[in-house]
Amino acid sequence: MNQTDSGFGVSTLDGFSQAQRERLAYIEFRLYFLGEVRRADLMKRFGVAPAGATRDFSIYKELFPDNIGFDSVSKIYVIRESFAPAFEHVLERVLTALSQGFGDGVNPVVGSLIPCELPMALNRPQVHVLAPVTRAIHLGKAIRLQYFSHTSGASEREIVPFAIATDGLRWHARAFDRKHQDFRDFVFSRMDKTEVLVDGKVEKHEMSAQDIQWNRIVELALVPHPDRKHPEITAKDFGMYDGVLHLKLRAAMAGYVLRQWHVDCSPDHRLADEAFRLWLRDPLALYGVGSASFAPGYCKPTVNATRSS
Repeated sequence: MNQTDSGFGVSTLDGFSQAQRERLAYIEFRLYFLGEVRRADLMKRFGVAPAGATRDFSIYKELFPDNIGFDSVSKIYVIRESFAPAFEHVLERVLTALSQGFGDGVNPVVGSLIPCELPMALNRPQVHVLAPVTRAIHLGKAIRLQYFSHTSGASEREIVPFAIATDGLRWHARAFDRKHQDFRDFVFSRMDKTEVLVDGKVEKHEMSAQDIQWNRIVELALVPHPDRKHPEITAKDFGMYDGVLHLKLRAAMAGYVLRQWHVDCSPDHRLADEAFRLWLRDPLALYGVGSASFAPGYCKPTVNATRSS
């Protein structure tokens, strides 16, 4: 956080409206990650008049003079060498903004801000299917829907969703299934005709607090795969400390994450594919984890092996 010679500190931002703080943060975002910002950028993003944009730049410069300069030739505001961010810039949001633009508000900035290549999303929820599910989660309601499964084909279901999640490839809802009387994952692309049930009570056993797999946290230790070259590079790529990456995951999500990260979960690290650069050091950590069936190479231990451990 900045503390400037003008006598202003970031606490001064509390005196501004939320809308103005967002504009000041946007000025800083473009300075920080693009090195420059124009008055037209602010006008396009927020729909403000030229005089309003000029005022915002004056305020930012008065608050944080060490961060921003002005190129009188190009008429562009530029970053200064003494720059120090005054706002918190969350990495995930920064990467989304740089690669896809800003999509909120009535004046969205569409498209990447720098050259960026993203894989095509092959499995995307349809908005008219997603919206009733998220409303039901927020309101604590059940939904009725048509669902397509491998075992029973298309069938009508009533579920009580309480969270959405992604395995990196597809989005799903975590919900209580009234048909099977247990908690399951429902893939959005297999849903149709989702409808919030306004009337009807959600029972205690249908609530998220009763979902053991969702509430159980498993601790996993990942290490460079013993059969791959250059383990030190793998350790650096995955931010390991002392050669180990410690993860804490919901049991309901662990198998998905291990599959997405290409983690060899076999006890003898037998998976030969070079894509598996990580190994789960203790596969027994997945014992009793419902999603373990998705973990590459995982084999449910025998009773004797479990007792001997």
